[in-house]
Amino acid sequence: MARSEPVSQVVCDAGPLIHLEELECLDLLADLGAVLVPDSVWREVARYRPDALDQSVVEFTCVETLLPDEVGFQILVRALSLDAGEQAALALMRQHPGAILLTDDASARLAAEQLGMRVHGTLGVLLRAVRRGQRTPEEVLALLRAVPQQSTLYIRPDLLNAIIAQVQQEFDLG
Repeated sequence: MARSEPVSQVVCDAGPLIHLEELECLDLLADLGAVLVPDSVWREVARYRPDALDQSVVEFTCVETLLPDEVGFQILVRALSLDAGEQAALALMRQHPGAILLTDDASARLAAEQLGMRVHGTLGVLLRAVRRGQRTPEEVLALLRAVPQQSTLYIRPDLLNAIIAQVQQEFDLG
């Protein structure tokens, strides 16, 4: 989600909506154009983090999503053990090929990449916030450091530390 790439539509899986709300920075999605949420993902987020959907900063659109019955799609989602929300997000992405999929699930990311889709996650949204001037580098570093305590996003500590070091180096905050 570099500055030069216009984003007109985003399809969200539950993870980024939940994690960004936990970190109190769901507003980082406000400039992404249409934020499409498959109905099964909507229900999942409403069950676990209803405040994520009940705010006025981002306009979410709940979209009824039917899963394709194509054999190749079914084989891919079964092989990667994707849940209903992840399958629905991928199906909705197929209807909006120029969109970006937001998911934090490694298997869903792999499936999206196999299907030729652009995909990012919560951490990508946080890093984009610095590049877009939505947050200062120091604010993003604080958010990154808060991930293990303040959100349910699991990230390997060594990977999180590498991302923190990258931000520090890129913005000369070492």
